[in-house]
Amino acid sequence: MTGIRLHAPAPGWTVDADVVVVGSGVAGLTAALRCTAAGLRTVVVTKALLDAGSTRWAQGGIAAALGEGDTPEQHLDDTLVAGAGLCDERAVRALVTEGPDAVRRLIETGASFDLTADGAIALTREGGHHRRRIAHAGGDATGAEISRALVEAIRERGVRTIEHALVLDLLKDAEGRTAGVTLHVMGEGQHDGVGAVHAPAVVLATGGMGQVFSATTNPAVSTGDGVALALRAGAEVSDLEFVQFHPTVLFLGADSEGQQPLVSEAVRGEGAHLVDADGVRFMVGQHELAELAPRDIVAKAITRRMQERGTEHMYLDGRHFGAEMWEQRFPTILAACRSHGIDPVTEPVPVAPAAHYASGGVRTDLHGRTTVPGLYACGEVACTGVHGANRLASNSLLEGLVFAERIVADIVAHGPHREGLPDVPAEARELSLLVPEVRREIQRIMTEGAGVLRSAESLAVAADALERLRLDAEEDRKAAEPGVEAWETTNLLCVARVLVAAARAREETRGCHWREDRPDRDDATWRRHLVVRLTSDRRLVVRGTTGADFPPVTTDAPLEPLS
Repeated sequence: MTGIRLHAPAPGWTVDADVVVVGSGVAGLTAALRCTAAGLRTVVVTKALLDAGSTRWAQGGIAAALGEGDTPEQHLDDTLVAGAGLCDERAVRALVTEGPDAVRRLIETGASFDLTADGAIALTREGGHHRRRIAHAGGDATGAEISRALVEAIRERGVRTIEHALVLDLLKDAEGRTAGVTLHVMGEGQHDGVGAVHAPAVVLATGGMGQVFSATTNPAVSTGDGVALALRAGAEVSDLEFVQFHPTVLFLGADSEGQQPLVSEAVRGEGAHLVDADGVRFMVGQHELAELAPRDIVAKAITRRMQERGTEHMYLDGRHFGAEMWEQRFPTILAACRSHGIDPVTEPVPVAPAAHYASGGVRTDLHGRTTVPGLYACGEVACTGVHGANRLASNSLLEGLVFAERIVADIVAHGPHREGLPDVPAEARELSLLVPEVRREIQRIMTEGAGVLRSAESLAVAADALERLRLDAEEDRKAAEPGVEAWETTNLLCVARVLVAAARAREETRGCHWREDRPDRDDATWRRHLVVRLTSDRRLVVRGTTGADFPPVTTDAPLEPLS
């Protein structure tokens, strides 16, 4: 227990439940539906509206061995290759074997996927997959359809929801077990201001942390709140250095900030080519799959070509598709491009890598349990070991489905533990908050020092700059009053510090962690996970696992100090 919490008013209202699910993407809503079906009093807490998270923005689809001739074993092999030696094979095996049935249950819940002429699920390919196994909906609107179906099911079943609520901190009982969360509801409604949901089980499904960088595909709500909460609660975080930069994000200019339009990998899966300004397909010869190589390889190749040519972007050429294919298969992307004055039917699309997905997060076991009893995590906020050093395309929605169901099975099997009363330890120190204006400074520091290209020098500069921001807030030079923007900015600083600490410690290049000064992969030293904890005096302690598989989520797990 760190004894740290955000500076916030005391809760002015309370709600009692058996389970509180924080987040409303595919992972959170799946968990909530399964908990409700099991007869558990369930409350869903979400930061904006139910459908405002990252799931609705997913274009490509959901990967599962659903096609003729495909098998979970082949899906496993592709996932392990993409993960660059750091996948926990037990977690991957659970994902690929339970995945097909989880997708079928999603369809039973109401999600409608695109079908072939004979009524089978239409499947496409994406980077790193050797088979067509990506199910999609609405052409390139898979996430929107999944979100629609789950939100509709939540409302039909009358699951209690609290919208416009930013989660603050974990509550614990006298024995250190989870006892609920504190949260702040923005605006008027049934609840307003800071309150608490008391529950013996908390499921974190808060999504990613892409807003820690200047340009990202993530929505504005993705500020790392779940990871920061878990750290303050004493949980372990792992693999945060492995941030996947999506190779093909619509380039809107070097000064463009915030959420950027994604150009799905499925566009390349259907045959679009990556080219430079001269029309040269630079991925040919770089990898056996060319444009469909794993994302880390494509992002690095684009970045290298940009450096060689002295340009800020490359191009994605799908002119040979014709207007009909663009309109039917990729209507969302076509509309986004045209809204910015680019017509993919008649011209190549300017693209560049941008922060997309956190392969790391709150460390869990195969049942979604964290190192804090009663606290679970699933979806992008979690680190199950499935993704390793680089997520395989379209495995994220599947991971949210499979591990949400595993979490609910564990909660049901062990039953809610209601002993003890929720309490914030008296000795807990309130964390000084950063002024909202610092948010852009954090993003600038991270983009320059810990983006696609990293080095010992760039990471050291970033670490020093982040530490100065922290000390300024603690010494009241840049401290803020409690409020949503201040809490978000403080969470962003927390996850930024962890990411940089892990990236400095991992002195190699692996997956989507690219160290210019350490260009080679070093399995002898670094084929292991880095696990980070926050101490009561706000220091970050980085330790390593003994191999690629995670140890049990116990306080005495065998972790090695890093020299």
